[in-house]
Amino acid sequence: MSTPLPDRPAPPSKPLQRADEAEDLLSTVQRSIISFIRAADTDANTKHTGHGLQQSGKGPRTTLLEHHPPQKLQKLLDLSLPAQGRGKQGLLQAIEQVLQYSVNTWDQGFLDKLYSSNTPVGLVADLVLGALNTNLHVYQVSPALTVIEKQTGKALAHNFGLNGRFAGGVSQPGGSAANLMSMVVARNVLFPETKAGGLGGRRFVVFTSKHGHYSAEKAAQMLGFGSEGVRSVDVDEQGRMRVECLERMISEAREMGEEPFYVNATAGTTVLGSFDPLEAIAEVCEREGLWLHVDGSWGGPVVFSESQRHRLKGVERADSVALCPHKMMNIPVTCTFLLGKDLRQFHQGMTLPAGYLFHGAVDDDGDEDRDGSAVDSSSPTAHSAQEQDDVKEVWDLADLTPQCGRRGDSLKLALAWIYYGSAGFEAQIDNAYAMAAHLADLVAKNEKFTLVSENPPPCLQVCFYFNSASEEAKTDGAGESKAKRNSRVTEQVCRRLIPRGFMVDFAPGEEGKFFRVVVNCQTRRETVDGLVKALEEVGGEVGL
Repeated sequence: MSTPLPDRPAPPSKPLQRADEAEDLLSTVQRSIISFIRAADTDANTKHTGHGLQQSGKGPRTTLLEHHPPQKLQKLLDLSLPAQGRGKQGLLQAIEQVLQYSVNTWDQGFLDKLYSSNTPVGLVADLVLGALNTNLHVYQVSPALTVIEKQTGKALAHNFGLNGRFAGGVSQPGGSAANLMSMVVARNVLFPETKAGGLGGRRFVVFTSKHGHYSAEKAAQMLGFGSEGVRSVDVDEQGRMRVECLERMISEAREMGEEPFYVNATAGTTVLGSFDPLEAIAEVCEREGLWLHVDGSWGGPVVFSESQRHRLKGVERADSVALCPHKMMNIPVTCTFLLGKDLRQFHQGMTLPAGYLFHGAVDDDGDEDRDGSAVDSSSPTAHSAQEQDDVKEVWDLADLTPQCGRRGDSLKLALAWIYYGSAGFEAQIDNAYAMAAHLADLVAKNEKFTLVSENPPPCLQVCFYFNSASEEAKTDGAGESKAKRNSRVTEQVCRRLIPRGFMVDFAPGEEGKFFRVVVNCQTRRETVDGLVKALEEVGGEVGL
């Protein structure tokens, strides 16, 4: 019989040195990132010439981009995912390649999409979120970030005139997701039986303008309404929804036995930047009993500007509002909010019992500070409209949203707000509007261009044709239609701008594709002047 060995203490584990490793890696990577940003700052000094600084590289490279087609870029990156780790050297090499072959959105020449560069405070916010690496789904694991999101959401809601006791907002993984959630909540609040029973044979109909974002149709497809359940309302010459057409289409839908329930009004359309007439649309929605959602993903931030917020007149009458600070406000991607006049509606529309996750928060008195009225998701009376004293705050934010995994994106806006203040946001937005107006004015006065946008434009994008001949015949002597010619010229010029250090977009129009240049809060006057010069020179190169 063997004698049992005496218990021995386990040998001490190797001390954790993650902080030292993080310090080493961050200090090394920091040099590459700062160099990346500084290159854009240096290049900004040349933008007035119409040409960015040339950088060393195998392709036509400026600070903005070393451009290669996908197949070639795959070979240049040579991204191998090894069985054995390559350590610090392999990591840094991969990062250098990512920086080399990516678009440098810090560059002044990036005027392509409805977002632009980050900011120094934005980098800090992303670093903090990365260090925390927590899920903002329940209060227990993200107490500080939960409080920050609720306070930031409420402050945003109040800026839009949503001032009720239960007004506020929750972060979303993008504008499309915010629009989708608003549609879900609208259906489940207006028709609570659908939450458990489904559509029940109803043919739900939503309305949006012809210039509205495609996410409305995508949401309808996902929710079972289908593309045919989305009605595109005509727009006027400025690209704004025609309210008389909306009224007529609602009546027609009801006559066909359909169930209109939701109107998506746009504050800043994707192409022309138009703002729908929110006040008049709100009148229709209130009279017809429809949910009014305002997609302010692009233009919503004008709420911070005293001189521009008139474009949102009537927004305070909306049931929900989508807002993407990562667009106009230069907050890091992604940062999006869905705001509501009554977050109890969000809870009613989204809550589901999940005892493994939602345990209920505890208030200062040791009592559960949770609204139990909405836990039974099949109850049509969950979160009734009256402001009851027993309705308390919901601190587990995933009980208000479709997704369980939630990054603390609201911190990025909160830190920027602390850093710049509301006055700083206002100054940035006003500067961006001034730059858009300056570009529109340059285009309008230049005989080489035909302005499509209003002057000054309603938002930050300026749309125009190069040498459009709208007053001439529909075809030229060679038989090429004017629309086809305009499209060809626009695409050709856009491609030739990239080696010069400018990246702009284009969109389809009645006379073919036209330029869509999107300025931002950091765009300088010299950049706008240089872009026009570059356009003229490229036009000369291609014989225009």
